[in-house]
Amino acid sequence: MLRMFYKQVSLETADAGYVRTMRCVLTLLFFGFLAAPASAHDPTVVDVKVEQVGMLWNIHVTVAHEDTGWDHFADGWEVQDVNGTVLAYRKLMHPHVNEQPFTRSLSGVVIPDGTREIFVRGHCNVGGWSTDLIKIDLSR
Repeated sequence: MLRMFYKQVSLETADAGYVRTMRCVLTLLFFGFLAAPASAHDPTVVDVKVEQVGMLWNIHVTVAHEDTGWDHFADGWEVQDVNGTVLAYRKLMHPHVNEQPFTRSLSGVVIPDGTREIFVRGHCNVGGWSTDLIKIDLSR
């Protein structure tokens, strides 16, 4: 069935215009696929609020992302120390298509004594980790 639509063309017998056109199409497709992951929008951490409760911390993170549904949504955020060590991770279980931006919290986070700042970044199930780290000063 597919053979009726397939046209065998060799470079020796094809006309120059056809070959040029196909090279352009293949080049555009190749570079289009390379650029596709970069064009996905990272989740943006809009706001972070922290509160210390005894020796533990509650962290409230507001995230904005162009969720489209289960195929593309912000699916988590993490808290890191200055060295990049992950101190906490909050999994987001479903898309928030009609709730943007949205805030989710994580309670009981252990932050080592002497830590003066933390960093928060979002995660997307398509684009992965955001390159933007939001710095939060804990010394206040």
